[in-house]
Order: sequence, then C-alpha cells, then structure tokens
Amino acid sequence: MSSVLQPAPAGSDPSPEPPPAGEYRPVSSHLAIAPPVSVVIPAMNEAENLPYVFKTLPDWIHEVVLVDGNSTDGTVEVARELRPDVTVVEQRGKGKGDALISGFEACTGDIIVMVDADGSADGQEIVSYVSALVSGADFAKGSRFANGGGTDDMTFVRKLGNRALCAVVNRKFGARYTDLCYGYNAFWRHCLDKIDLDCTGFEVETLMNIRVVKAGLRVQEIPSHEYLRIHGVSNLRAVRDGLRVLRVILDERSNRRALRGRERATTLVSVGPVPGKAS
Repeated sequence: MSSVLQPAPAGSDPSPEPPPAGEYRPVSSHLAIAPPVSVVIPAMNEAENLPYVFKTLPDWIHEVVLVDGNSTDGTVEVARELRPDVTVVEQRGKGKGDALISGFEACTGDIIVMVDADGSADGQEIVSYVSALVSGADFAKGSRFANGGGTDDMTFVRKLGNRALCAVVNRKFGARYTDLCYGYNAFWRHCLDKIDLDCTGFEVETLMNIRVVKAGLRVQEIPSHEYLRIHGVSNLRAVRDGLRVLRVILDERSNRRALRGRERATTLVSVGPVPGKAS
C-alpha cells in the first residue's frame, strides 16, 4: 500500500466513514492518505474524559483501540456509545506499558498512534504525526519542548527531572531529543518488531524512545501541546516513576555495553590466526 500523501479531489470534504481497503482517506480538501491509522488509548476509569478525547479524533482514522484497565466507572460503555466501532481490549496485567503492548497487538492499521485518555492530548495533531511518517520517518515522537510545543500540566520538579533524564539519554545513546517522558507518539507497525517492548509502567515511553535510536530508526520530533487533565487524578508519581525511568536508562545502557562486548569478541575470533599456520 502506498505511503505517500496524495491530493484529494478539489472541493471534497472529509468523510466520516472509512473507505474500502486500498482507497485514499480524505484528510482535508487538499490532502488524502492511504495507510490505515490505528489509535491506541489506554484507559482506566476515564469515562468522563472520553467524550472530549473522542471528539478531537479525526474522522479519517481507521480504528480506535481502547485498552480498559478494569474500569469501574463505565469507561467501556461510554466508549461504545461514543464510537460503536471501537475495539475494546480488556487488559490482563497492570500498568501503562502493559496496556499499550496489549493495544498494539490488537491494531490492524499500518500506522499506530498512542494517545492518553485524560484529555491532555489534542487528537487534531495526529495529522502532523502521520505526515511525518508518510514523508519518511519511522517514528514520530511528540515533544512539548520542541519549537511550537508546550505544556500546561508539568510542575517545575517534573520539568527539571524530564530535562535531566533527556540529557542522559541524548548523551548515552546519541539521541537528539528535546522531550523524553511524553506519551503522544506515532510509528509504523513494523517498528514493533525492532524495539521489542517488555516493560509494564509509565517508563514504557522512555524505553520506546531509547530502543528506536538503538535500532537505527528514523525519528522526527513533532511539536505538541499538553493540556491539563480534564477530570480525575493522574496515577503518575514523579519520584517513583522518575526512578523507574532512570532504571530503564541504566539497564538499556548496560545491555548496549554487553552487546558491544559480544560483537567485539566475535570480531576477534573471526580475524584470529588460523590453527596450524605460522603467525
């Protein structure tokens, strides 16, 4: 399937119904897209926020995959009322990372977008992420601190921690990120085979950002604005989750050193003297 943005017929309006497979989905009167886009939304007791989240999602997306973390407030019922075609995945484990991994497995689109369910992300920004991907990027990474981005929901301590952790990742892994711990990202489905996610908590976002760099994937940052949570209280804990993020960074760094050690040993063996021959 083509992954190039194509002009839509002049004067055409975006259609709320997905077209048959192989046809272009109108994004605007001047833009259309072929790759089907799946949006994954992990949610636990977000019934009050879902109307705002679903309202901002573009009509041209292929599917919405809601991963429910055993909600008790009617989150699933609200989601199905708002969007009858929503795919609901019942989370078996715990944590945001576990929810996202379950959601990714259920996706059928070529492009996957991950969006939080608290109303802090604007679904209309998805077009910027998708545009970056069809223009050549493998991974479109949202950034609140890139030029044009912003946040209404970070304390000074969280900003300081995010900046410090981001600097460590940039230095240790050769990345050039302006934001590290942000959950609004998009990528081609094939990237999942190369990053092999295996963590359960909020640190999953950091793990993804590190592994896409280690895998040599093409990353493009997308300026994004983070709004305040509309209803409810976040499960994020700055110190606890910050330490988990740091642990992921250290583990990935150790794994990288171990891999280099194995590669160096293999190289030495392959170029070593041949038995029976004079040196």
